[in-house]
Amino acid sequence: MADVLDIRQYRSPAATALMSLAVAVLYYAAGRLGLMGRLVVEGVVVTPIWPPTGVAVAALLLLGARVWPGIALGSFLVIASLTTPGPTTVVTVVSNTVAPLCAFLLLTRAGFRLDMARLRDGLSLVFLGGFGAMLISATAGVGLQVAKSSLDTTEFWPVWLAWWVGDTMGVLLVAPLLLVLAGPAGRFRVRRWKEAALLGLATLILMPMAVLSPVGMLFLVFPLLIWAALRFQLTGSMLCALFASVLATFEANAGRGGFLHLSDVEIMAKLQAFNGSAALTALLLASVITEQRATRRSVRRACRELAEVLEHLAAGEPAPGPPGTAESRAAPSGGP
Repeated sequence: MADVLDIRQYRSPAATALMSLAVAVLYYAAGRLGLMGRLVVEGVVVTPIWPPTGVAVAALLLLGARVWPGIALGSFLVIASLTTPGPTTVVTVVSNTVAPLCAFLLLTRAGFRLDMARLRDGLSLVFLGGFGAMLISATAGVGLQVAKSSLDTTEFWPVWLAWWVGDTMGVLLVAPLLLVLAGPAGRFRVRRWKEAALLGLATLILMPMAVLSPVGMLFLVFPLLIWAALRFQLTGSMLCALFASVLATFEANAGRGGFLHLSDVEIMAKLQAFNGSAALTALLLASVITEQRATRRSVRRACRELAEVLEHLAAGEPAPGPPGTAESRAAPSGGP
């Protein structure tokens, strides 16, 4: 028994180390992808969508707070890939680690459910995990730039807003998708595959048209988001929202389509408004639809149980108890 206990003691830290290493790799990969769409605001490089924050929050919710070293390591690797690490790197790494941890603690305290089957889960992710917790990383990151005299105090708020929205969009667009994909897969009928293919085709055709058009037709994205949320809940809506936001980010970076002839600050403001609207529409509408469907299933199940009770009462038999009760266990199995 002592040998078995020793093996378990060594296995648990090893498993935690492997999970933390996997989180670090995913964080770094997401960071490199996010940097592909970076913009320059007031001379500071910012990202309209920072996927690592979504990876970090999802990893903490799925694996627990024990994988926080992986977040810190991933943040350090991203910074090291951009510049030579220095004493200020510690502050950035700490803030990038504390912000997702704060989001995890707030969501846990609020009773957040990983399936996000309730509207309150969507609202919690938006206001606690996104808007609230990401204040830490944005304030620490931009404040560090001001302290180093790399950024003037008059430029604090525009850069802070861009940083904060970028981190928040990472949580709102990436974390829900990862949580849904990590959950159990539901049944998917053949006719839903056909509808999913039609939605995907419409998305691939209409979204580039909406984003690339210089007339300003970004509003065409939202009917697709509503369709995806109504029919495919979080999986469909978040995929569409992420695709639209990534496409808009690259077009904004190139200064084309709906972002033509705009200044850097105007591009960032328009892009942030679009990304935020798309993320909130997809997330909250899908949460409402999922909650309504769950309520409908519960009502149907209760009606079936009530019908069975009425049938037994009409036949003069005792009503069956709920599954697992003493009455149901004592009921005959059908044999003589």
